[in-house]
Amino acid sequence: MTIARRDVLKGGAALAALSTITGGVGIIGAGGARAQQSSALFAPKPGAWRTFEITTALELPASAGPAQAWVPVPAFNGEGWTKPGQTTWKLDGGKASTARDAKSGASMVHVTWAEGAPRRAVEVTSRITARDRAVDIAKPGGAAPLSDGDRKLYTAATELLVLDGIVKETATKIVAGAGSELDKARRIYEWVVDNTFRNAKTRGCGVGDVASMLKTGDLSGKCADLNALYVGLARAAGLASRDIYGIRVAPSQFGYKSLGANSATITKAQHCRAEVFVTGIGWIPVDPADVRKVVLEEPPGNLKLDDAKVKAARAALFGAWETNWLAYNDCHDVVLPGSKGPSVPFLMYPQAETAAGRLDSLDPDAFKYQITAKEVAA
Repeated sequence: MTIARRDVLKGGAALAALSTITGGVGIIGAGGARAQQSSALFAPKPGAWRTFEITTALELPASAGPAQAWVPVPAFNGEGWTKPGQTTWKLDGGKASTARDAKSGASMVHVTWAEGAPRRAVEVTSRITARDRAVDIAKPGGAAPLSDGDRKLYTAATELLVLDGIVKETATKIVAGAGSELDKARRIYEWVVDNTFRNAKTRGCGVGDVASMLKTGDLSGKCADLNALYVGLARAAGLASRDIYGIRVAPSQFGYKSLGANSATITKAQHCRAEVFVTGIGWIPVDPADVRKVVLEEPPGNLKLDDAKVKAARAALFGAWETNWLAYNDCHDVVLPGSKGPSVPFLMYPQAETAAGRLDSLDPDAFKYQITAKEVAA
């Protein structure tokens, strides 16, 4: 087996990521309010709960025959950091209902329009309440163990998360000599940060075909590729791990332009994150893809791994998330209720079908749909 371009482990860079970065910066947060100064460049920690309202306005192009659409809604409940709220909709013709894929558990609003409907439009509004998240990985506590069902679910292969062959071989090399589950989880995180890069030309958030990435040696992509690589390698190493699919809803209060939604229009702000379960600690938030996003996109762009902003993000994003982002679900291989088409690898974008077939969910202007977000009073 050969992995192009890089060695399996780059210990020096991994150790450098653990250094503490101090600064003391004032940041303009959502709504123009100045955030409290922080002693670190990027250091999310639990604080006040914030409530966001997200609206997806969708209108299908005129076409012959019936049509239907599926709009993802936030349904993931993360203890201590995110709570889904109410979802409502306004419908122009047609019928709408909440729906759930029985196998994956993904929640959505399913809308159908009969043939001849003069207009095919719907507006779906959801609320979520969230706060920043940080796990003290240095102090394992009494976290409840995973149930047998959850352990089976979060260590299983999916259509694109293949866990044998080159994925298993790579994971085994990365964690060789690791003395604990936490050590394995950390080694995989550092390996993904060191050996991948964000590709601005990747459509949407990527696909997450982990085996193909390793076989070709092309370890580039976006969040659904790079964080899926983390999840696949972690599962192949025997760790429970999961992708969480969502969308950014507000600017970063730490001033990272690359890690926030910098406009009320968030149509293309989808983002996938990852978690890994460690016995005694519980679910640990990780996001190696966002480290690579900082490298590529944080002004002035193309930063080095030893840049202070990159080092701060790298240190924080194994164990913490800034929750200017909402979580839809952690589901793979989602079957869209009533669809005649194939399942989707994940549900993070609105989906739709006409008599002519499935529309391109990554082309919102032709689809068409717009997603907006605002912070509201609880």
